[in-house]
Amino acid sequence: MSTIAIIGAGNVGRALADRVVGAGHDVVLAATRHESAVAASERAGARAARTVREAVAGADVVILAVPGPALEAVASELRGHVPDKIVIDVTNKATPDLADLSAPSTSAAERLQELLPEARVVKAFNTAFASRMAEPVVEGVAVDGFVAADDDDARARVLGLVGELGFRPVSAGPLAMARSLEALAWLNIYLNVSHGWSWQAGWKLVEPVPVAV
Repeated sequence: MSTIAIIGAGNVGRALADRVVGAGHDVVLAATRHESAVAASERAGARAARTVREAVAGADVVILAVPGPALEAVASELRGHVPDKIVIDVTNKATPDLADLSAPSTSAAERLQELLPEARVVKAFNTAFASRMAEPVVEGVAVDGFVAADDDDARARVLGLVGELGFRPVSAGPLAMARSLEALAWLNIYLNVSHGWSWQAGWKLVEPVPVAV
């Protein structure tokens, strides 16, 4: 069992808290509004922390389930407090402006690694909507959970966690591949916005691939 801090108590944070607790891990939640962290933790069977730093103090793994625009502010709170910890970046670009389809030249995860050089940043879970985090198996088939990181041990540990939560874990390689994963998530968002879909979609590779390489 690991102690996992989840920062953010919105749809994504709540869904991940439910799954991570269900997988047998100790979970501590923190959010901008403490009452949101308390409500989410009571629902999941987790613990609530009053601050981000309190949440990560005893954690082995930190999951940032915050909106993309909040990432740098959260990183500033974490700087110096996550030495050698695995920090999982779940963020994505905001709901796309259909008039601007340009892609950034780098990824949020790479920027996070620059902001937290002492941490081991991993990109994971960002390609799944909260609905799929809550239930990653569709008609008996597990959707894919892609994981990218430069640190091999961190990538392996997060692949294990992804599998525990019910996804099919797929190694996406180094952290630079987060650019592709964030683009993949943005495509899913775009499709749901432009076609009026139900926000239930998940990605699945149909060509067999090695699991948890």
